Amino acid sequence: MAVSWFPKDDRFLYTADQGGNELNHLYVQDADGTTKDLTPGENLKAMFGGWSEDKKHFWVLTNERDPQHFDVYQYATDGYERKMILENKDSWMPADISRDGRWIALDKPRTSADSDIYLYDTTAPGTPPKHITAHEGNIQYTTSTFSRDSKTLYYLTDAHGEFTQGWSYDIASGEQAPVVEADWDVMYVTFSENGRYRVSATNEDARTVLKVVDTQSGESLALPNLPEGDITGVRFSASETRMAFYVNSDTSPNNLHVLEVGSGEHRKLTNSLNPKIAREVLVDGEVVRYKSYDGLEIPSVLYRPHSASPETPVPALVMVHGGPGGQSRKGYRAQNQHLLNHGYAILAVNNRGSSGYGKTFYHMDDKKHGDVDLKDCVWARKYLESLDWVDGSKVGIIGGSYGGYMVAAALAFEPDVFDVGAVSYTHLRAHETY
Repeated sequence: MAVSWFPKDDRFLYTADQGGNELNHLYVQDADGTTKDLTPGENLKAMFGGWSEDKKHFWVLTNERDPQHFDVYQYATDGYERKMILENKDSWMPADISRDGRWIALDKPRTSADSDIYLYDTTAPGTPPKHITAHEGNIQYTTSTFSRDSKTLYYLTDAHGEFTQGWSYDIASGEQAPVVEADWDVMYVTFSENGRYRVSATNEDARTVLKVVDTQSGESLALPNLPEGDITGVRFSASETRMAFYVNSDTSPNNLHVLEVGSGEHRKLTNSLNPKIAREVLVDGEVVRYKSYDGLEIPSVLYRPHSASPETPVPALVMVHGGPGGQSRKGYRAQNQHLLNHGYAILAVNNRGSSGYGKTFYHMDDKKHGDVDLKDCVWARKYLESLDWVDGSKVGIIGGSYGGYMVAAALAFEPDVFDVGAVSYTHLRAHETY
C-alpha cells in the first residue's frame, strides 16, 4: 500500500507484508526503482508516523523490540539514520506526533467503551506521559491530530452526549474546548498544510458529510456541484491553493477531483468505473429502517434490482457487515452490484452494536453477540418478506468477518429462518464467496 511521497524528491514510502502474513514492513522506493526495507527483521509490524515540519525527518512505529508494543523511531530523510524517541513499555498506542517532534499523543483503550489520551514530551525522556483525559465511567477519547504549529491537540470524545464530538486541548494551558459538534458522530478533524483550512466529517446515516472551514475567516469553503456521493481523502497542496479529494457513490467507485480554492474551478481527473459496465445498470441504495423484535428501529441500506417488481419478485440477502462494531454504509461495492445484477435484492443491516448511531446503540450487543444482534437479522427477513417485490420464500444471509460469524450463528441458532447462508472470505483471495 502506498504511504507517501518524499516531500522534496521522487522517492516514496509504501508498506507490504510477506505472503499474506499481515506483518507489514515500511519500504522506500527510489526513482530508479530500487527498494529498501526500512524495518527489516522477522515477526515485526511497522507503520508510518508522519513527516517533521522541516521535512528532514519522518517517524516510524515498529514492534521489533517487543511484539506487544509499538516504539517510535525518528528516521533521517537522507541516509535513513534512526533513533528511538519513545520506548513503549505500557501498551500505549502512539496515535500522532506533533510536527516539531516534541509531543507524542498516546491512546490507551481500556474497553470498547472506555479509553484515554496521554501526552508524552520527547524533550523530557524518562518522564511519564501526562494523562489529559482523566474521567470517571465509560467515556471514549481518541486522538485526531495535532495543530500545524504543534501547540494544540485535537481529539474525539463521546463525553458530552450520545455522539462523538471534536474537541481541542491547548498544550500550554490545558484548556479544552469543543470544535466540531453535531447530532451525528464526528469522524475526524484535520488541517491543511499550514493550518488555514480545517477539514472535518460527520457520519450521517451511513453517509460521510464533509465540511471545510477557513480558520482565518471562520467561513465554510464552498464546494463544487458534485455528483451525489461521499467526499473522502481530502488533501491540500503545500500552497493551500488546491484541494484534492475523492467522490464515491453506490454506482461509482472513487474518482479523483481537484478544486482550485481561489477561483472555485473544479476538475474531475479520473473515471474509475470499468468502461465495460454501463452505469445505468448499477443500483443506488436507499436508507431504510425496520422494527426489530423489541420495537427498536434498525437502520439499513436497501438495494432493489432493476428487475424486481410485484409481478417478478426476486430473492433477497440480508448482508451483515464486519466488526463487530462496523457499519453498512452507502458507497460502491463490486460484490453488491454483482449480486444485484444477478437478480438478488440486498438489505445491508446495521444491527444493534453497529457504529454511527450513538454510543447507546453501539453498546446494545455487548456480551450478547449471536443473541440480540442475530434477532435483528431474523427480523430483517420479516421486513424483506413485507416488500411485494421480494420473493419471501427465498431469503438468505451473507457476511464476512463478524458478518461471517453472524451467518454461522444464524444457521446454528436459527436454522429455520434463512434459506441459505454464505460467508464472504477475503483474507487469502480477496472478494471470493464460499
